[in-house]
Amino acid sequence: MTKRTLGPTNLVCPMPVFLVGAEVNGKPNFLTVAWGSVAAGTPLTLVVAINKKRYTAQGIQPGKGFSVNIPSVDMAREVDFCGINSGSRVDKVSACKFKVFYGKTGNAPLIEQCPLNFECTVLHILDLGSHLLIAGKVEETHISENCFTEGKPDVARINPLAFANAPEARYLALGEVIAKAFSVGKEIKTE
Repeated sequence: MTKRTLGPTNLVCPMPVFLVGAEVNGKPNFLTVAWGSVAAGTPLTLVVAINKKRYTAQGIQPGKGFSVNIPSVDMAREVDFCGINSGSRVDKVSACKFKVFYGKTGNAPLIEQCPLNFECTVLHILDLGSHLLIAGKVEETHISENCFTEGKPDVARINPLAFANAPEARYLALGEVIAKAFSVGKEIKTE
């Protein structure tokens, strides 16, 4: 198979869609972020990359709380709104009719309409040039009651929104199950 080189790109796809929440100037604000992931298991740590110029970045400080909210596919309009508008000019909570709540940390705004929410405490902030890589220790996880199957969280019921930037920027839903993880690879025999 022939390959082409493209130089550095951000074609990791799909990417998760997060609504990152923080208190900025005494008010909750949420920013759409697609550059994020689980980074460690002990302590459970999530990372998000936020452009330094983003208003929400002002509210994320070492030792303070922030949230990672996982929106469902039916929240695409609100997700896009939070990504194309600055909290310095518009009240995103009011515009999107978000029901904000606070949990264990008391200072990380969470969105009730999102089926899955993580309360985090900032562990590290790494300056990477255009973006800050923020590592947050997960203090608590909140999940909507209707997102369980037989007592276990069910990603199909969470129905998370995903993002892809090729061939154009767009939001996606997860697709069909292809195989069982930690199992299908056992079909490959070694000699």
